[in-house]
Amino acid sequence: MTSQQLRFTFLNFGHFVDHLFMLIFAKAAFSAGLSFGLAADGAYAEMIPYGIPSLVLFGAGAPFAAYLADKWNRIGVITVFFIGVGLAAIITGFAQSPLQISFGLAAIGLFASIYHPVGIAMIVQGGGRVGWRVGINGVWGNMGVAAAPLITGFILAGHNWQLAFILPGIAAILTGIGFLIFARRGGARPPVHAAGEKEIVGFMPGWKRALLAIALVTSAGGFVFGTMTFIIPRMFEVSLPGVTSNIATTGLLAALVYAIAAFAQLVVGRLIDKYRVKPVLFTIALAQPVLIGIMAMQTNYALFFATVVAMTFVFGQIPITDTVIARYVPDAWRAKVMSVKLMLNLVIGALSLMAARFILESGAGFEGVITVVAIVAALISLAALILPGRVRRERLGTVISPAE
Repeated sequence: MTSQQLRFTFLNFGHFVDHLFMLIFAKAAFSAGLSFGLAADGAYAEMIPYGIPSLVLFGAGAPFAAYLADKWNRIGVITVFFIGVGLAAIITGFAQSPLQISFGLAAIGLFASIYHPVGIAMIVQGGGRVGWRVGINGVWGNMGVAAAPLITGFILAGHNWQLAFILPGIAAILTGIGFLIFARRGGARPPVHAAGEKEIVGFMPGWKRALLAIALVTSAGGFVFGTMTFIIPRMFEVSLPGVTSNIATTGLLAALVYAIAAFAQLVVGRLIDKYRVKPVLFTIALAQPVLIGIMAMQTNYALFFATVVAMTFVFGQIPITDTVIARYVPDAWRAKVMSVKLMLNLVIGALSLMAARFILESGAGFEGVITVVAIVAALISLAALILPGRVRRERLGTVISPAE
């Protein structure tokens, strides 16, 4: 493996770690609530608010991470990410009350906020097949989403919720140390530009409309992604009575949903490297509310398969925004733009959990939550209509379209 391949692997694993740690609590919340004496019928809903500070800081900390990366260096900040998120998880595992869990989760969110603006900015450096690289990186991230209920479920089945935080925390710290050693040996340098591909040096024409479209995708998509990935593990525990009620098995089924759906990003990444982004985004956007709405009417095996299909389109959308940013925004500004995008995404995601709690406590159940998510998903199609027209950019004597 070359140093560039190993660099890419470290950065991809960082995306895995980022999403894994942010969703441990989604599976462990119910068990943690029971351990603190909460009633079984309300433990999950009562524990949800304690995870909101983590999601808020996951977004709000991103601009500071981008600033620090620009003033210091990206490699050092990524090292802080690995070690910091691991230490925060271990501390969370020693919490003695829901409030202490909330503080621990907030620390996880703060360190986890580093990855997207800094790590993805490093992924897209060098031009070339940006959509494909972002797609691969997205698969790793969503494998972290998939691994969270799987790993947490099996730890909960044999041990306790504390170890669900402590064991991954140790692994993250060891990875951070490995990355630091690799970087000090000179292996983490940015790649050279791909043959024949020029890195843009300024904002491309139409960038304001492109960023407005990204803001719309981020807002609606953040609500959809945040709600769906958080509630699916618990929804499976409740809504698959004809399949299983075992906590480890429902965690495995949720993991399968995320793992299968994640590979849609490779397909979308390939498509947006070859074809116009606008029709790809528009197709994905139109399908989401329909498929998510179908989910709301299913139970047991039908619910599982409907969830797989719906999440395939939810995850498939992910590479589009970062690829558009890479094509319109110069490298010097990408971390900043991505940090603002992440902040918007995660603040909306945190609000989605508050909305989910309100809907659940009102008695509408998971069907009510999914229905609201489907309505919000319909707004994503507006973003495709706002994307600007073709913008010329030189590449081997031809022109390509940054947004389309």
